[in-house]
Amino acid sequence: MRGKRLSITDIAKQLGTSTTTVSFVINGKAKEKNISTALIEKVEQLVSELNYHPNTLAKSFRTGKTMTIGFIVDEIAQPFFSGIAKYIDEKASAFGYNILFSSTKNTKKRGGEVLKVFNERHVDAFIIALPNGLEKEVSEVIASDIPVVLFDRYIPGFESDYVLIDNEKSAADATSHLIDNGYGEIAFVTIETDQSQMLDRTKGYERAVGLAGLKPHIKRINYQDKESSVAEIVQFLQNNKQIDAVVFACNYLTMDGLDALRQVNLKIGEDIAMVSFDDLEVLKYYLPSITAIAQPLEEIADRIMEILMYRLSDNTDKGKIKAILDTKLEIRDSSLVKIPAVHG
Repeated sequence: MRGKRLSITDIAKQLGTSTTTVSFVINGKAKEKNISTALIEKVEQLVSELNYHPNTLAKSFRTGKTMTIGFIVDEIAQPFFSGIAKYIDEKASAFGYNILFSSTKNTKKRGGEVLKVFNERHVDAFIIALPNGLEKEVSEVIASDIPVVLFDRYIPGFESDYVLIDNEKSAADATSHLIDNGYGEIAFVTIETDQSQMLDRTKGYERAVGLAGLKPHIKRINYQDKESSVAEIVQFLQNNKQIDAVVFACNYLTMDGLDALRQVNLKIGEDIAMVSFDDLEVLKYYLPSITAIAQPLEEIADRIMEILMYRLSDNTDKGKIKAILDTKLEIRDSSLVKIPAVHG
C-alpha cells in the first residue's frame, strides 16, 4: 500500500517554517524573496532526503500551465511521425515540457476523442498533423487561445501556425532527376485522398513531366491495407510494361512498391528506376540502394518547438506563422543514368 504523498506543508512543519517559504525555495525564488542561505540549504537538504516531488497538478493551478503538449498524428508508428515525435520529445524536454502522444487512426471519431481527452488534461499546446474532418474542433481550440502548430499538411483557408515542407517542388525535382537521367515513361504511385501534401506531390510530378513533354502515368490507390496495395501496384505495372521509372509518394507505398516490383520480377536500377518520397534508413542498405526525398525531421521539430515557445511566452502577436522547409534528394543507385537497351 502506498504511503501518503508528501506535501509542502509536511516539509514546512518539519523545518518549523511557512509553506510559502518552502514553495519559494522549491520554485527557485528564494533569492529574490530574501530568504537566508542557511534556510535555503535546510529546505534543499530535507527535500533531497525525503525525495520530494512537487504536485504538478497543484503547480498547474498556481501557474496556469500543466507543462504538457499534445501531439496528434494519423499513426505514431509510421516512420515519418515517429521520427518527428523523437525529436519533439527531446526538444520539449529541454524546455521543461512533457509530450502526450496519440494516433487518430485517420478517423474523425478517434481524432475527436483524442482532442477531447487532451483538452480535459489541460495541455498547454497542440502539435497536430490535422486529419480531415477535425477542422471545426481544432478551430475551436485555436479560438480559445491555446497554441496550435500544424505540420505535414495544411487546409486551405484554415487559420493556424504551420510547419510544412515544399511538397510540390520536392516531387518535381525528383521527377526531373529521373528525366535528366534518361527516363521517359515515369509513373507516380500515390493514394486516393484529398490531403494537401499528397495532392501537392502529385502536382509536382505532373508539372515536371508536363514541362518535359512526357505522358503522365499516375496510379491512385484506395488504400485499405498492405496486401491490397501491393496487388494494385502489381496490376498497374503489368498493365503498363512501358514504364521505366516510378516515384512512390510516401514511405509505406515505397515498401509496398518494393514487394510489388519483386513479384513482377523487375530489377531496380536495371529494368526500372525508383525514387521514394521519404527516406527510410533501410533504403540506404537495400540492394541496390534507393534514391529518396529526405524530409528534414529535426529541422521540422525545431521549427515547431520554436513557434510553440514563442506562443507560450504570452506573445500577443496574432499573425500566423507559416514555415516551409526544403527537402534533400538523396541520390543512390536506384536512379542512375539509364542504360540503353541492347537489341541483338
